[in-house]
Amino acid sequence: MNILSNKIRAQRIETKSLQEIAIMRKSSQIVATVLKEIEMIVKPGMTTEHLDRYAERRIKEMGATPSFKGYHGFPASICASINQEVVHGIPSPKRKIRVGDLLKVDTGAYFQGYHGDSCITIPVGKVSTKTARLIHGAQEALNAGISQVRAGNYLLDIAGAIEDKVREYGYSVVEDYTGHGIGRNLHEDPYVFNYRTKKLPNIKLRAGMTLAIEPIVNKGSKYTRTLRDHWTVVTVDNYLSAQFEHTVLVTQTGYEILTDRTAI
Repeated sequence: MNILSNKIRAQRIETKSLQEIAIMRKSSQIVATVLKEIEMIVKPGMTTEHLDRYAERRIKEMGATPSFKGYHGFPASICASINQEVVHGIPSPKRKIRVGDLLKVDTGAYFQGYHGDSCITIPVGKVSTKTARLIHGAQEALNAGISQVRAGNYLLDIAGAIEDKVREYGYSVVEDYTGHGIGRNLHEDPYVFNYRTKKLPNIKLRAGMTLAIEPIVNKGSKYTRTLRDHWTVVTVDNYLSAQFEHTVLVTQTGYEILTDRTAI
């Protein structure tokens, strides 16, 4: 969610019923399945358009529709962002994946009225030690944020854990884009920040909330710019960027990762 292009709204945070959660488990499992399969088939020489076609076909085969395609005019079913591209990379038949690339694949599925959303960062072939460390740091940042999810905790508990983990690695957190609530809409309240802030009220988490937590971690500067296609966001210094995202359910005692790929 882009905090610069969306008006700060009053908090209208929904908690989901057991029936709604059951549907979201399915939409999220579809997303997890697609990302797990993409991670397995990615290889050098493949185009990002090929991955997009694959994702759209698999989402539809599982009875859902792509959440991203047509969303505010986005033309594809996945975001495919490579290396210094931060988010919203548009798949293209001209964009071939190369050995050593850092590929971020973000996708969503809409099933029986509810969305699931997740992102992974894939090292293509052998990558440098520094690149592997960035990937690991971004994954650890997501894990740290999720570890703070439980009823009674606050949004800034998530944000602070993410920020601290990223700083521990010596990287920067992109501040222009945040996580978000998710459910009947792909983007719902609340904003789920990845750094400590006073821009919004520090909302207490309640069982039944569903959140898309998605830290974006840059090796260099936190600042970004948008390319002329009006979608693709890149780092201003051309340093690498990594991202991981899960759709997470808040429970009384902790959390459930609805887009957990290890459970498939």
